[in-house]
Amino acid sequence: MKISKKYIVMICTFALLLMILGACNNESASNESDTPSDNTEDEATSNEGEDSGEPYEFSIMTNLHTAETPDPKIQELIEEMTGYKLDIQWVPDSNYDERLNTAFATGSLPDVVRIGFNQVNQFKDAIRNDQFWEIGPYLDQFENLSNLNEDIVANTMIDGKIFGIYQGRPLSRQGIIYRKDWADNLGLDAPTTTDEFFEMVRAFTEDDPNGTGNNDTIGIADRSDLIYGGFKTIASWFGTPNEWGEKDGQLLPEFMFDEYMETLDFYKEMHSNGYINQDFPVTSKDDQIALVTNGTAGVYVGSLPDVTSMNNDATALNPDIEFDVQNYVEGPQGEFGVWAIPGFGEIIIFSKSSIETEEDLLNILGFYDKLASPEVINTLYWGVEGEHYELKDGRADNTIAEQRVIDTEVRPYLTLEIGEPETTGRYEGYTDYEVRQKADELVLDNNNYLIHNPAVTLDSETFIRDGERLNQMIEDATVRYILGQTDREGFDAVVEDWRSQGGDAIIEEINDSYQAIN
Repeated sequence: MKISKKYIVMICTFALLLMILGACNNESASNESDTPSDNTEDEATSNEGEDSGEPYEFSIMTNLHTAETPDPKIQELIEEMTGYKLDIQWVPDSNYDERLNTAFATGSLPDVVRIGFNQVNQFKDAIRNDQFWEIGPYLDQFENLSNLNEDIVANTMIDGKIFGIYQGRPLSRQGIIYRKDWADNLGLDAPTTTDEFFEMVRAFTEDDPNGTGNNDTIGIADRSDLIYGGFKTIASWFGTPNEWGEKDGQLLPEFMFDEYMETLDFYKEMHSNGYINQDFPVTSKDDQIALVTNGTAGVYVGSLPDVTSMNNDATALNPDIEFDVQNYVEGPQGEFGVWAIPGFGEIIIFSKSSIETEEDLLNILGFYDKLASPEVINTLYWGVEGEHYELKDGRADNTIAEQRVIDTEVRPYLTLEIGEPETTGRYEGYTDYEVRQKADELVLDNNNYLIHNPAVTLDSETFIRDGERLNQMIEDATVRYILGQTDREGFDAVVEDWRSQGGDAIIEEINDSYQAIN
């Protein structure tokens, strides 16, 4: 059949019209997908991380303190609650520093990394060189992140700027755990002065507190750690500054203060009289605790919450053992102070090599804002109510679950926590042990008497380079003095060596940094 030219033109025109209409429909559909519906807008409001209905995904590197990576149950719950997708890179704690340094050197950092307090100096140059995001200008946009403790946030600052979100720690857990049954036997109350403390350790050594008639007890058990053992806490009772203090218009290290020397004399007398384990410079924490729990020593100076595990171990050997706790011990000047940590153990920082845009940063900060809410942080920290824990008196009791379940499903996620109970609404742990309840109250009471380190955010290149070696010089001299192996003249000679080998440069640099921000 012969088709006319007019008919062919009509067919072509109709086909062209269909093509134009199809293109218009496609463009309309495309425009509709770029413009959120009312429902999509609601979702975007509730989750900054969503894009076209898909959860925002970002990567985190964190320490793994258990033998195996955790069951994904808690991660999946957190993702569901926040609307985000988490790519968690679990690194065994023993290898974390090495992995972090390798990732940094090779430019393969994930979006978010966790660095410890002692690693902040290591990353300062990179932070100053704009390799990590400054997040301070954005925090006011987030209700929960802007509610974090201002004093602790200030302790994380570099050059007055905020680069990380802190993982909070109690500012001071320090105090005394002592054998109350021994004290009752000897008619002693909790010590409230350094003289009363000295009398307690003397009596626990010399006055047969356990009633055996044998010379088989000592007053205090201590360990090699001059910071988290007893020495630094007792030094703070004497009014010693916390690492650095102001004297004659400048900051000087703690060992240049008379109060440090008074503490040395106090310790030396306890040691020479046999009131303290003679081998404390080589004693581990486990062995220190064992001296208390096995009935050898009557006093432990350190973290007050340790009383729970100490009581469990001690009463398993002797059900009649009783402990009590105390924090307030006035020094010779009639005042009480206790040294404080900066209030955080780690901070999380945000890599610019991975997070390329401000929009991406805001999305990730949106996750952490949600994490800092009571519902989410309690799921992260405690797990599922009724399965991993139950509430008692407003606190979380996780004894309803097997320890194996806690260790495999919940415990690993603790490294992802931010803030602290006061700012995030995270539950404190429940205990029916009254002495532990008292210990928790005293930890909070310590906040009224804190001795802060004024140099915590200050810079010294010499300290970064030589600080470990120089600190060891002072630590060795401190131990030798306590053991009676040197005197004041010998200690002062070490201080002079410290100064000549870089200490004076550290003092100058710390004070220059201090003046720059004041």
